[in-house]
Amino acid sequence: MILLWIIIPVFILYSILILYYWQSWRSIPGYIYSQRPQRIKISVLIPARNEENNIGSLLTALQLQSYPKELQEIIVIDDHSDDRTAEIVKQYDNVKLLTLKDDNINSYKKKAIETGITAATGELIVTTDADCLPPPDWLLTIAAFKEEKQAVFIVAPVDITCDSFIVQIFQAMDFMVLQGITGAVVHKKKLSMCNGANLCYEKKAFYEVNGFAGVDHIASGDDMLLMYKIWEKYPSGVYYLKSKQAIVKTKPVKTWKAFFQQRIRWASKARQYDDKRILPVLVLVYLFNLSFFSLLVAGFWGYRYWEFVLALWLLKTMIEFPFFLSLSVFFDKRWAVKWFLLFQPLHVFYIVLSGLFGQFGRYEWKGRRVK
Repeated sequence: MILLWIIIPVFILYSILILYYWQSWRSIPGYIYSQRPQRIKISVLIPARNEENNIGSLLTALQLQSYPKELQEIIVIDDHSDDRTAEIVKQYDNVKLLTLKDDNINSYKKKAIETGITAATGELIVTTDADCLPPPDWLLTIAAFKEEKQAVFIVAPVDITCDSFIVQIFQAMDFMVLQGITGAVVHKKKLSMCNGANLCYEKKAFYEVNGFAGVDHIASGDDMLLMYKIWEKYPSGVYYLKSKQAIVKTKPVKTWKAFFQQRIRWASKARQYDDKRILPVLVLVYLFNLSFFSLLVAGFWGYRYWEFVLALWLLKTMIEFPFFLSLSVFFDKRWAVKWFLLFQPLHVFYIVLSGLFGQFGRYEWKGRRVK
């Protein structure tokens, strides 16, 4: 029974954390721009590596933006693609194509963004990924929000589209929860969390914190590591933009192997965070999910522990459900509610596995083996 006396306080703390996320997410005001912003020049940066199947759709969507064409600049940075990515980009007018020359570096994406910022003429940098699709008022909403809040760094929502495959449904649901946590902690100014598929920051702020200097040796983290550097200088200038007009949609990975590689890549950043506020949260979440495995193993010595596994599974679902429901409404994923209970065991398994392997620091990304 000693095991239960360890798990119970962990569960209580986890429950308090989830309830805090839920209430914090609900407290974020939904944003709809009321008037057009002043003449802010925006540079959209798109790092791309072997994206021939996606880059055309993104560039077409950007051509349809409601923001004035003379105030937007689109820059694609080709990261050593060996497919038709560059050829497709050249077919679009008013799109600047840069080629990443550097090789033998560990963080290609950071180098690509840095290269794009050097060439950018806009005062506002907006980053997205080549497999994303923004809505027509995306840039207009960002510019209006930046002007209204005088924001230096803006975190905006990202949504994963999916079809009927289980791997895609699961990651869309999981990512939606991560987005909710991101919004909650950024709004309350508690943690530095974001996603590079939908970010905005002032160009001058990037240079004021010396860009990626000091974190350029880390393969990932072009988003959160930079965010923390800017937050340190402008703690009141970081905002979350909760607006459906600003949701960027991205594609899911198509296999379980690719999914776990992606999550391991994300988990590998934890050891590199300068924002140490996030570490107790990560430890708590990991210990809570690990408790399921502990109870399963203990069940071989006493079957009642397996009953506790079932009870904890149901309690976890009850605690998380209100938060999940709020997110499913905002992201128009009410259909996901029916999957919520069934996916709980899979969620526990993936948290424990990705957290463990993420500490080894090696993973595959874009055909590269990085560390």
